[in-house]
Amino acid sequence: MLNKKRILIVHYSQSGQLTEVVHGFSQPLVDHPDFEVTFEAIKPIQEFPFPWPFLRFFDTFPECVYLDPPAIQESKLTGDENFDLIIVAYQVWFLSPSLPITAFLQSAVASQLLKGKPVITLIACRNMWLMAQEEMKIMLLNLDAKLIGNVALVDAAGNAGSFLATPLWVLSGNKGPRLGGIIPKAGVAPEVIAASSRFGERIIDRMSSDKCLDSSVLINLGAVDVNEKLISSEKAAKRSFRIWGMLLRSLGPRGSLLRKPVLFLYILFLVSFIVIVIPLSMLFKLLISPLTRNKIAKQKEYYGGPSGP
Repeated sequence: MLNKKRILIVHYSQSGQLTEVVHGFSQPLVDHPDFEVTFEAIKPIQEFPFPWPFLRFFDTFPECVYLDPPAIQESKLTGDENFDLIIVAYQVWFLSPSLPITAFLQSAVASQLLKGKPVITLIACRNMWLMAQEEMKIMLLNLDAKLIGNVALVDAAGNAGSFLATPLWVLSGNKGPRLGGIIPKAGVAPEVIAASSRFGERIIDRMSSDKCLDSSVLINLGAVDVNEKLISSEKAAKRSFRIWGMLLRSLGPRGSLLRKPVLFLYILFLVSFIVIVIPLSMLFKLLISPLTRNKIAKQKEYYGGPSGP
């Protein structure tokens, strides 16, 4: 190969987990002599602390769902660089891409770098990523980028286990397990992170043979698993986030004293929503599933794209 294939990986990791995922995914690319990998770690001007302080965690969600970008440090990239593939690795915050990644995608540098380029998104999160990826699709479309693949790695604890495990981790910094394993360990399993190297290997195979980089690049690798039970829950939660977010944004910016009383009301609402509304919704979906089987199959196919189930 006369010219090296150039790959850019844009990422932001608050806890460090996504950094591990990026390394696992990209190691084959880094090790290959015919590939040149550039890592662009997004750095907010005002850091988002980890573990999260309780109120600051919830006070961040209105800006997340409305994609209000925080100030980030100037990129070492100019925008004039030419990459053959761009990978955007992101966390999910309140069913939206994390704020630092949102800020990057709204920057002038991103508008130059991503225009007309093939993009693969790489997600590490609890288990609900569908609505965040919908936001990501829109932002990439606005940049005239071509989404050709998506990888979503989720917590090993599962839906029920991660309900407590993940919040306890992000608020304490301790993954667990807790209570003798009753509350499982939070986070993406190490073996899943290690196995993500298969995606990097597939990219090498495609790009080394000069095959077209299209939406088939990650097919049949188990890149995503769409949990149909969570589709309606995510949609309902996203709607509620936008309603409460609009109210909180009207009271002032993040950290505003006027927000705090409403934030406490929102937290009570959120707990009730998770404990009562979501289980009832999932039960209702289960009961009517024989009547909606075709619709759900189409939804799974749509949200699973472009990498497939």
